[in-house]
Amino acid sequence: MSRQWRSRTEAAGSRVIRRLAAIPPIAGLAACLWLGCAEDNINRQAWTERGRAALEPFKEELRTALIEGLEAGPEEAIDVCRVLAPEIAGEASSKNVKVGRTSHRLRNPENAPKPWMEPLLESYSKTPDKSEPEVVRLEGGGIGYVEPIYVKPMCLACHGKTISSDVASRLDEHYPTDRARDFEEGDFRGLFWVEFADTE
Repeated sequence: MSRQWRSRTEAAGSRVIRRLAAIPPIAGLAACLWLGCAEDNINRQAWTERGRAALEPFKEELRTALIEGLEAGPEEAIDVCRVLAPEIAGEASSKNVKVGRTSHRLRNPENAPKPWMEPLLESYSKTPDKSEPEVVRLEGGGIGYVEPIYVKPMCLACHGKTISSDVASRLDEHYPTDRARDFEEGDFRGLFWVEFADTE
């Protein structure tokens, strides 16, 4: 290798190192999760199929409960999300597979995102037309899977810009720190998530 070529190579390597060092830790993690680290060796297609299969019972049961609740009135639907949704998530989970929901704008603090979910929430928030699920390797072992949730017309009675006074009063009673209002149809609402405890 010539001295000139070695010098150019070393200079290029130094520039890469400086750029990587300049990336904030959280941004670097988000980029890794978002783009997929080449060395993670995740079979994304297989885990996506497993993630979808794990979420389907939870999503279907929750959808049915919400429709029935809305038929009885928005106030009843609030109780579905507050009481039944955690129970449905628990029933759809197992020892090695956990499912749930989270958001960047929480209504129920119990749905707060786990650390591995936060970069994904940020990425989906900044890319509102992204609909593909994501698969990530979890620190300490296991696999995480997420699907985005977008606001549908039936969600607006409790999450929209125009909420009845009765619904607002019920929300204020149960969720004094509520940040899940003023949405429009099609807005990014949050994530359905799955945690697989093992990678087998």
